[in-house]
Amino acid sequence: MFFKKFKKSFLLLLLSLFIIPTNVLAYSDYLIAGGENIGIEIHSKGVMIVGLYQVESKYPATEAGLKVGDIITTIGGETVSSVEEMVKKISANKKEGTIQIGYLRENAQKETSLKLYKDETGVYKTGLYVKDSITGIGTLTFIDPESNVFGALGHEIIEKSTGRILEIKDGKIFESNVTSITPSKDGVPGEKNAEFHYEKVNGTISENTTKGIFGTYTGEFDGRTKYKVAKPDEIKKGTAKILTVLEDQTIKEYTISITKIDKNTKQKTKNIVFEITDQELLQKTGGIVQGMSGSPIIQDDFIIGAVTHVVVDNPQKGYGIFITNMLEEAED
Repeated sequence: MFFKKFKKSFLLLLLSLFIIPTNVLAYSDYLIAGGENIGIEIHSKGVMIVGLYQVESKYPATEAGLKVGDIITTIGGETVSSVEEMVKKISANKKEGTIQIGYLRENAQKETSLKLYKDETGVYKTGLYVKDSITGIGTLTFIDPESNVFGALGHEIIEKSTGRILEIKDGKIFESNVTSITPSKDGVPGEKNAEFHYEKVNGTISENTTKGIFGTYTGEFDGRTKYKVAKPDEIKKGTAKILTVLEDQTIKEYTISITKIDKNTKQKTKNIVFEITDQELLQKTGGIVQGMSGSPIIQDDFIIGAVTHVVVDNPQKGYGIFITNMLEEAED
């Protein structure tokens, strides 16, 4: 589950100046609206340090000057891109007692020596908690039928231990079933609970940005409804609908009311303010829940945006991003 808390809003999942483009879509003027629940797995560039721990009263990582958020790229001068590779390299060099680590901090390459300490069982320890991937759920926003480019979430994926956007090496989206809903309450956003089908891959992820995740869709989409892309000036206050899944893999429409449209070109993701009016949705979810990020917003015959945030103090209200904003990012 991916989310980040703001003063009065909640970034949903569990992840860019806005300029209205004159050529809204080098891809297509019509998009297939998503709405399906997707499993998401992304792999980082290198191995991310997400925590530090004590070994025999020592903090080896701290002694080496390493910090949470650093990305380990080499061990003993050899490149590592996964936790498995890192463990193998450390194991091969552990007899030396000290290993050379290359790492990235704020895009600057650095090096340090990390002393290994034995714990009470005689096992060498680094004092590092690390990870190389994140898995969660979200909602597919669109597929461009001309280019097979897809967009989802409408916001970035953040590594929750560090609070930082994850720079990705690669990733994939795959099928998932919604098994139950934990409803939202005032001050406590709920969530979709889902079952993953890792073997049923429907796309590869190439970008994790503040406006969503993007990549190439590899699943079937023939026969699905296409919607004309709405420019911000074509969006109006009043009735609209979102497409999302609340049970199994069934995509349904739920009504909302758009109360405000923010065309400020500096605004990145909170372009549309809306309120859930659909009684079935409110009864099942209490409003917006984590995992709804990316749910496409439809008005008349246009796809106008995607759900991105919930107002924590009132989960019936939320925010959306302009679809053109996501498409601009996809084009870049």
